[in-house]
Amino acid sequence: MDDQVCPRCKTTKYRNPSLKLMVNVCGHALCESCVDLLFLKGSGACPDCGVALRRSNFRVQLFEDPLVEKEVDIRKRVLKDFNKKEEDFASLAEYNNYLEEVETIIFNLTNNIDVIETNKRIEQYKKENKDIILKNKNKIGKEEYELEEILEEEKIQEETRKKLLAQEEKEEKEKKLKAKEALIDELIFSLTLMPRPLSVLLLRQ
Repeated sequence: MDDQVCPRCKTTKYRNPSLKLMVNVCGHALCESCVDLLFLKGSGACPDCGVALRRSNFRVQLFEDPLVEKEVDIRKRVLKDFNKKEEDFASLAEYNNYLEEVETIIFNLTNNIDVIETNKRIEQYKKENKDIILKNKNKIGKEEYELEEILEEEKIQEETRKKLLAQEEKEEKEKKLKAKEALIDELIFSLTLMPRPLSVLLLRQ
């Protein structure tokens, strides 16, 4: 993610290696410095979409694609309440319909489709299912556990990829430097074998 750039102040990872991009519920990124500046009072509006945001909800961006980042955040929030298990349904068909509804909700919120209606559906669901939601929150949910595992694995893979790229770049630079030094050494050695007047003439050129 060396090509990271803050969309507000335009600071890049190249110019500032310690640059950290932060994201909130809307999925739009800002560097840590811009977050501190814009949300000094604890809350403010996203400069990109205008959504009201809290400073405490900003977190370090893990994925290069902001839409993926937004979907992951929404999925985590939705699954905290839509936490029913297969055993909570009378049939597999009912469970599959429930899972399909959850995916529709996540898709709508991620892509800003019928957001108001979708949030109403969520609130209605929470009212109608508050007892089972609370019961399932008291035990580790399989979906949440698997999601945390996936996120952790993605984070490890991203860090490994960055380290490998940095190592490859370092090795490539060292290789070019050695080749240049070898070429210079070879040229100097060749000049020492030439008759003096000719070598002096070449050096002057």
